[in-house]
Amino acid sequence: MPDDPLSLTFAALADPTRRAILARLAEGEATVNQLAEPFEMSLQAVSKHLKVLERAGLISRGRDAQWRPCRLETAPLETASEWIDRYREHWSGRFDRLEREIRRIREGNQHD
Repeated sequence: MPDDPLSLTFAALADPTRRAILARLAEGEATVNQLAEPFEMSLQAVSKHLKVLERAGLISRGRDAQWRPCRLETAPLETASEWIDRYREHWSGRFDRLEREIRRIREGNQHD
């Protein structure tokens, strides 16, 4: 698996469980036990998902005595969004040109 930040972000986001964990963390900090509650999987399995998210920089874990809250880190999501936006603009321009060409062809056929 590549180690560049964007690849790590997209790989982490590819899993629906990890996306659900991020959605929960968007509401505020949570412990591993709190994050595991809605899933029918072991704490160990949830911890593996958290390690993937942490490696991608999407979450961080604090230390407050015995409580280790997880929190969402948005910078990698912003970077991914910027990358997607660049290609959205590129493809949007292509689709606009395609639409104009289709309209031109249709208008040309109507005059025949």
